[in-house]
Amino acid sequence: MKNSKLFDVIIIGAGPIGINCALQAKKNGLSYLVIEKGPLVNSLYNYPANMQFFSTSEKLELDSIPFISKEAKPSKQEALEYYRRIATSNSLQINLFEKVIAIDKLKNFKIQTDKNQYHSKNIIIATGFYDIPNKMNIKGESLNKVTHYYDDPHLYAFQNVAVIGASNSAVDAALEIYRKGGNVTMIIRGSSIGERVKYWVKPDIENRIKEGSIKACFNSEIKEILEEHIIIKTSNKVQKIPNDFVVALTGYQPNFTFLEKIGIKLEGDKRIPSYNSETMETNVDGVFLAGVICGGQETHKWFIENSRVHASQAIETIVERSKKTAF
Repeated sequence: MKNSKLFDVIIIGAGPIGINCALQAKKNGLSYLVIEKGPLVNSLYNYPANMQFFSTSEKLELDSIPFISKEAKPSKQEALEYYRRIATSNSLQINLFEKVIAIDKLKNFKIQTDKNQYHSKNIIIATGFYDIPNKMNIKGESLNKVTHYYDDPHLYAFQNVAVIGASNSAVDAALEIYRKGGNVTMIIRGSSIGERVKYWVKPDIENRIKEGSIKACFNSEIKEILEEHIIIKTSNKVQKIPNDFVVALTGYQPNFTFLEKIGIKLEGDKRIPSYNSETMETNVDGVFLAGVICGGQETHKWFIENSRVHASQAIETIVERSKKTAF
């Protein structure tokens, strides 16, 4: 199908920042559409079931719309409810479960999805980074027992579970699985738990490791994954550990291929997309970035509370440009 309407802006990604872009576009009278390949706030939906945010609720608010939570730091379910309420109460124009396949620049932009074709004067990319896991590239990584995502600890009760990593996600998974009866071994490349681990959680994991409730292999890496074991290397020692599941929380990365196909330049080892930090416009005229996608491989640089402003920066630029071209 082909949609003949020419939009002022099409927003790719219906996460919190994409929703904020839609709010700002609507407020400024722009014709807009949000396209999302999954459910609303897809990345949040795929977070662990029991996740609690590091940020307090007011720092997750959009457009000064109050976010009321039971505790200072809201849960995943509270965040899903909050962003869903914003989308419904503001009647935001969002197409869910529709994947953008290609973007071509003609006089305007032609956006091809798996369901339709659209045209727009501008594009805002707010796609996040949660869809492409950083692979370990080791033998056995494709086995069914291996996952790069963690949801609910019940699956791992009474099982031998290797948790790979030392970040917040790995620590949360290790603690939850242990408390549901799993036999947890953490495989950690460095010499300690990550520095960014939530300050109220870090003493918990360190004490569980110290007392032996959770085993931790520091300065280690998995060399091979077998059906009933994993082989790890610690310094110069190689050992074989009984194993039922591997939860490899080794981080994620943006879809760099998608950005490059549009013509966005990626700079340096961290592959930072080229954009103007005041307008959020990339090196491709009319293409803007918003949210964590701006950080390239530095996925801890941008998050909801410090990238909400990207929406107003991009929309204000689009509004000012439309005023100039109207005369």
